[in-house]
Amino acid sequence: MSEMNKIIVVTGASSGIGALTAQMLCERGAHVILAARSMDKLEKVGAGLQGSYKLLSLDVGDDKSVAEAFKQIYAQYGHIDCLVNNAGYGKFSYCDTMPASEFEAMMNVNYMGVVRCTKAVLPQMKEARAGRIVNVASMAGKIGTAKSTAYTATKHAVLGFSSALRQEVREYGIKVTTINPGPIDTPFFELADPGGHYVENVKWFMMKPERVAKAIAAAVEKGPVEVNLPWVAGAGAKFYQLFPRLADMLSYRMLNKK
Repeated sequence: MSEMNKIIVVTGASSGIGALTAQMLCERGAHVILAARSMDKLEKVGAGLQGSYKLLSLDVGDDKSVAEAFKQIYAQYGHIDCLVNNAGYGKFSYCDTMPASEFEAMMNVNYMGVVRCTKAVLPQMKEARAGRIVNVASMAGKIGTAKSTAYTATKHAVLGFSSALRQEVREYGIKVTTINPGPIDTPFFELADPGGHYVENVKWFMMKPERVAKAIAAAVEKGPVEVNLPWVAGAGAKFYQLFPRLADMLSYRMLNKK
């Protein structure tokens, strides 16, 4: 699918990899709808874009907001060719010290946000018998680490949802891709790791956001089933699946850096 003249919705587009992905897609000729809660932040991103785009206020954690936003999109454009579910956040804390309300809030945005936006595009995509859904998950959805029980659970949910959805929509010509990046140098950690301890420990391993955004933009066009970044993390996840007990023992000190 060439991005030329395609209508593409990117959630969480006010900063980080969402903003960069939107920029890259605009440059490739797509008409990009940048969606996020903060219109002020979206306007700053929009000021630097070259190409065709629309800024849209959207809170993926709220049913009414999602319904109204996609109603506006369909009223203006009539269809959506691709949805990039990128909105999400994380907070790192031990299970027994993080309130249950934080687990619920994170699941509501990171997982249910994907569900809400996906359900908003599926009827039209199924009718058109075409479309692409790109869900930004995480390597955390494959390998859990200490102090990320809540965040990891949300990304496991996104991966499970995506795998099942892929089977449901296959006969309609709809493609579903998951992007699973490791740590990325973005504002994500301002909330997830305000003390900077985790960032300091893994900064040698952190990827530039441009690398991940480029992979997402490529997935919009090529539609692979899954993209793991960096490749060594993907290989580690496969090793974990094959030898979970051994991998757990070997990775304990290596991965628990929060």
